[in-house]
Amino acid sequence: MKITDIKTFLMMAGSPALKQSTSWSKRNWCFVKVYTDEGITGLGEGSGWPRVVETAINDLKPIVIGEDPMNIERIWQKMLVSTMGAGMTGTPGSGSMNAIDMALWDIKGKALNTPVWNLLGGKVRDRIRAYGHAKTPERALELKERGLTAVKTGGVHRTVEKVDAIRKAVGDEMDIMVDAHGPPWFTTKDAIVIGKALEPYKLLFYEDPVPPDNIEALQRVQDNVDIPIAAGERHSHIWGVRQLIEREIVDVVQPDTGRIGGISQMMKIAAMAEAHYITVAPHSGSLGPVAEYAAIHVLAAIPNALILERVHDDVPVRYDVTLPHIETIDGHIEVPDRPGLGVDIDEDVVLAHPSKGNTSRPGTEGDGDYESGTFDEHVYVQSRYRRQKTMGTSINSD
Repeated sequence: MKITDIKTFLMMAGSPALKQSTSWSKRNWCFVKVYTDEGITGLGEGSGWPRVVETAINDLKPIVIGEDPMNIERIWQKMLVSTMGAGMTGTPGSGSMNAIDMALWDIKGKALNTPVWNLLGGKVRDRIRAYGHAKTPERALELKERGLTAVKTGGVHRTVEKVDAIRKAVGDEMDIMVDAHGPPWFTTKDAIVIGKALEPYKLLFYEDPVPPDNIEALQRVQDNVDIPIAAGERHSHIWGVRQLIEREIVDVVQPDTGRIGGISQMMKIAAMAEAHYITVAPHSGSLGPVAEYAAIHVLAAIPNALILERVHDDVPVRYDVTLPHIETIDGHIEVPDRPGLGVDIDEDVVLAHPSKGNTSRPGTEGDGDYESGTFDEHVYVQSRYRRQKTMGTSINSD
């Protein structure tokens, strides 16, 4: 079997009617199909910066066409070497390799008439636990009523207050996680102060409390906060998360299934983490539904799977573009048993949502993430100013 062509499918997942500053207004998904001379087609997805990822995929086409798609590791190494001349491979390069790698696993599964999870060693579990996102107690209760058993909230504004309200609303039955990513990010000391204030709530994990650039800062948080620490969604390849795992700076590693480098890298990271008793909870907050499928196959096959992040009700097109769309039922996702990844895209839906941009200015003025009067500065890291007001809420507050 030989690879004959690679095609990309870029679509805008957010609504163009939304204001530019909203979360979904500039969100894009980049799907890829790899074609073979035997008529078997593989589907993949690359994220991180999808419009740039699409360009990188097209650059990789001459490297990949003509290869036997069954030789996944050989092709992966060839792609990596071909990109290193431009410097260290970041998320656009990794995202492009990710999309192709994912499609190759899909081809192999279809060629052998077996699900991808079977190629990865077989199933450890039949269902994958999933969590949703809630900014308010009302949303958390809605997700609980729909059967979810875990919910994530966060941000850097009145974080403890949000957790306190959600815990009081949902009771002790649900796991709660906090994602403290910016911008603006917490300073290291503020991340520790907030983390210690969150300790009584018994979080499942405390995610990205400081920027990903400085792992020494994350080490300080790990050393001073008695909550499992999670990170890793912004890194590429095994080398990007190596120190997080080897130094046991994290308790939960969160590779992004669309930009970590593919299913091949996911499995290697999971094995590295297993040796350190670290669990895996893939990031998927900005992903399309094809990468979700890939995450499900990986989580089905590894022993140290924790939970899958899943965005519910973000944009209607999420439920239209994949065939079939996987549902979250009783807080879990059933592992598919169709050959390959077991999913295809509706190309007509993709065409009906052309990409109109890739970047947006995060946040909205007045949402509290930036200190009052500083929104237009858009700094990367910011200390809390009114510390008693924004950081003083405790579990005993009314």
